[in-house]
Amino acid sequence: MGFKQKIRFLHKWLGLISGLIVFIISITGCIFCFHDEIKDITRKEWRLVEPQNKPFLMPSVLLEKAKEIAPKNKSSMVSYYGKNRSAIVYTYSDTKNEYLYFNPYTGKYLKTENPETDFFIIVEYIHLYLLLPDYIGKHIIGGATIIFILLLISGMIQWWPKRKSDLKRSFTVKWSAKWRRVNYDWHNTSGFYISIIAVVIAITGLTFTYEWVGNGIYKSFNFGGDKALETKAPIIDTSKFSNNKLAAVDRAFVETMKLQPKAEMIFVTYPQQKGDIINTGAYPYTLRYDHQSNYYFHPSDGKLIQSQTFDKKSLGLQVVEMNYGIHTGQILDLPGKIIAFIISLIAACLPVTGFIIWYGRRNKSCKKIKA
Repeated sequence: MGFKQKIRFLHKWLGLISGLIVFIISITGCIFCFHDEIKDITRKEWRLVEPQNKPFLMPSVLLEKAKEIAPKNKSSMVSYYGKNRSAIVYTYSDTKNEYLYFNPYTGKYLKTENPETDFFIIVEYIHLYLLLPDYIGKHIIGGATIIFILLLISGMIQWWPKRKSDLKRSFTVKWSAKWRRVNYDWHNTSGFYISIIAVVIAITGLTFTYEWVGNGIYKSFNFGGDKALETKAPIIDTSKFSNNKLAAVDRAFVETMKLQPKAEMIFVTYPQQKGDIINTGAYPYTLRYDHQSNYYFHPSDGKLIQSQTFDKKSLGLQVVEMNYGIHTGQILDLPGKIIAFIISLIAACLPVTGFIIWYGRRNKSCKKIKA
């Protein structure tokens, strides 16, 4: 058995083993690509607000309002998503999580959202865990993603033409041929065209499953280093203050606004117990979770303890924090999402076209044996 025959054998069986999972991952990725745009159209009553020429309400005001609406829930974070968007108070209880939407200018309550029943969150959980317990589902997804990367590499090896004269033919689909030949050409050429971007999407996706992938990216761009050490939050002496204060959250929010006046999106965490740090994050663009600057404040007086602006972070940490944006195409705004959607859609087609090729050859072999 020659080298290419071994690669073909490997490609065939890896594809048959992982095909269904790769299809599910890819198709759910397609659906999730434009979730923000779709929700803005279908849920604009509570996601969008009329911009006003006045500052946002303090987090303490929204936290108090959330407590009135959901008294049994605890609040963990307040997020401001932009001048024309509602603010969200993230709450939780022993049984469920709930997102409470408010007008950031008036404090008017808009909507309570349960993420467990949200269509796009369910799609995301299928994408990440197949709706299985995360400690099981993530390894199935991770394994299938690794196999998908191997399939792209082995497919490239098979696709590579032996002669220069065959090069042009390898880049095109012969649409005038029979449908099985069209299917074969489409499988090969589409796999080649998406291979590089698909590998990038697959690797960035693996960071959500395996921490060592994110650590590897961090070390690759930094030529070493420890990500945990760079991202470690400061520790405070709990014996030097009596309790957490709500006013400290407001001060942390105001200070973050001063430090990042051009930020369009800001979140503020609410300390759950004594000793928890108030953490704030500022993003330059709405609904884009990259290029963030982080600040840490004391939970008693709201005094700034530590800052970590995006430009002061190491290259490795910057790349790791851009991982979500790269994976979803979000980092290039709408054009990036369109690219991610097309790549995911073609990736979903590859197991289908590959199965048709395998089934056609198997059927053909059976007929020869019978003859």
